[in-house]
Amino acid sequence: MKRFSRILLCLFLASCTGQALQQTYDNQEKKIDSFVETQTKGKEDAHVEYNGGSVRLVIQEGTGETVLADKGTVSFYYAGYVFTGSTPSGSNLFATNRKESADAAGWQLTDESVFAVTTVSLEEGNLIKGLQNGLVGVKEGEECWILFSGKYGYGKKAIGAVPSKSAQIYHIWIESISND
Repeated sequence: MKRFSRILLCLFLASCTGQALQQTYDNQEKKIDSFVETQTKGKEDAHVEYNGGSVRLVIQEGTGETVLADKGTVSFYYAGYVFTGSTPSGSNLFATNRKESADAAGWQLTDESVFAVTTVSLEEGNLIKGLQNGLVGVKEGEECWILFSGKYGYGKKAIGAVPSKSAQIYHIWIESISND
């Protein structure tokens, strides 16, 4: 009987933990929607794309005619921030390959070789799900924000300066794409 009671207790606690985690992600998605609404309000040229849990808010339309496919290759600069519900600041920056973003955040790096364009193949799955899904559909020359809840980021794991279950926002500058 005691064993059965322990099993029920474990199942109950697991259920509560799962519900709390889902509530966290739901709250993050509401903040993302609110941020997007604030950024697009009254702007006729605002362009928003949704793909697999990611939101891409286009700041500057791309100049290329080719759209990045889900197995394409993309070269880009980025600034990654923990998303708190408002426009990111230097204090939330956790990664960048763009010197201007590092300087704005007050980062002082002795190795400036990190400030180089990143090239990845989406087919290889080298990116976290939220960033990968957000990049699908970009065009060369595009500047955008890509936002997603912790569900599509690192989930329950803390990675470097990114706390577990954290929503993320990336400022992206697309240099080139290829679908070959």
